[in-house]
Amino acid sequence: MSDAAAERVRAIVDARGGEAEGIRVGVKKGGCAGMEYTIDLVTEPKPGEDVVEHAGARVFVAPEAVLFLLGTRMDYEETTLRSGFTFVNPNQTSACGCGESIELKPADSAKVAAARSAA
Repeated sequence: MSDAAAERVRAIVDARGGEAEGIRVGVKKGGCAGMEYTIDLVTEPKPGEDVVEHAGARVFVAPEAVLFLLGTRMDYEETTLRSGFTFVNPNQTSACGCGESIELKPADSAKVAAARSAA
């Protein structure tokens, strides 16, 4: 998670007046390339979720998305035309022309186990 993403997550949580613990990142089927990233507010963590913390921000990773998000770098950018979270994902194999949906391959489950044991 970049510093800009952490700043935006903190702003989202602060705007909820202490009702939220962070955001949840996941993936779902959809779009012309097959999958889309999802972002939800977390008021209560789910069992089995991984948590990434950086600069006072907490991002929860949906358990069903871990294999698709391993190694992903989350950023936040604001431009003249758009603002939002961006993802650089080594598991992405293609994307649609508009960039709203992606095709992902799952990471090797041994890499997930190694990443969790190193944390």
